Amino acid sequence: MPVYKDQKRGTWYASFYYVDWMGNKKRKKRSGFKTQREAKEYERNFLNKEQQEPDISFETLVDEYFKNLKTRLKATTLRNKRAIFDKKITPYFKNLDISQITPTTVRMWQNEILKQDLAPTYQKTIHNQLSAIMNYAVKYYNLPSNPCHVAGSIGRKKAGAMNIWTLDEYKKAVAYEEKPAAYVALEILFWTGIREGELLALTPADFTPDKKMRITKTMSHVDGNDLFTTPKTPKSTREIDIPDFLYDEVEDYISRLYGIQETDKLFYFSKGFIGREIKRCAKLAGVKTIRTHDLRHSHASLLIEMGYDIFVISERLGHENVSTTMDVYGHLYPDKQKGLAGDLARLKK
Repeated sequence: MPVYKDQKRGTWYASFYYVDWMGNKKRKKRSGFKTQREAKEYERNFLNKEQQEPDISFETLVDEYFKNLKTRLKATTLRNKRAIFDKKITPYFKNLDISQITPTTVRMWQNEILKQDLAPTYQKTIHNQLSAIMNYAVKYYNLPSNPCHVAGSIGRKKAGAMNIWTLDEYKKAVAYEEKPAAYVALEILFWTGIREGELLALTPADFTPDKKMRITKTMSHVDGNDLFTTPKTPKSTREIDIPDFLYDEVEDYISRLYGIQETDKLFYFSKGFIGREIKRCAKLAGVKTIRTHDLRHSHASLLIEMGYDIFVISERLGHENVSTTMDVYGHLYPDKQKGLAGDLARLKK
């Protein structure tokens, strides 16, 4: 491999030609390597990337994978995905070429993940991320097969028992909330089931005189900045009917915000604020502590208890498919089989 010593600086550099994806011959030069080995490794990885060969290093594959995803995913999704790789995947495979990652290698990695105190659903998410990038390598870098398929998965798709507040628990906890912004935020979350990011993006204009709340955007905090994007899925853009008391509470809250404009945010606290308020109020009320997102589950559970069908709940929550709603909440529906059998028996008479 053509790598050279820079006599003046005492470092190494790589200088070589390659053919790009459009068939053009180009020259590539990169300097500043401390050792000859590092310069050769750079050239090898670069050429393998261009030629899409399966002996590309895993670290290089990750970099290329995220460059490809940058134009296809929201910034928040990309950030969360990258965090999983940086913490749970790349450290284990960074010294390997992708052709060296076998089903046995994956199983050994899985064992390391299983030793950690992680939720089964998170274990599943981590494994799915590794499998996704190996599928990418199969498709674009000539990897013969995905070793994750042979190794099998870990964790589980669905969470165990759902941690929610009943209506009585919620009333006990919220009674201890004396901060106006936090109180109204908790009321909105519990009585509508919207996501926290959707809550933080709300403006006065999103509440209409016919007692509807419009969800057209979501907010997240990325690299120190508030980022407003479209909701999670197309069906997450929706209008939600809200009870009269909630509309009145919101309007009263807005009336006390000096100089607020129709397009100004209603809430300026961070995501962590609501979680801390839930914990504080739960302790004072003597009820279990839940996460902020569990208020969404609490709302869905309340609607199921009230007898609303899965289609109405799915539309209200903004799920893309009713199957998603059924996967998450189907176990909360009472068993109808015995009643059904009895009804059929009566028809026979």
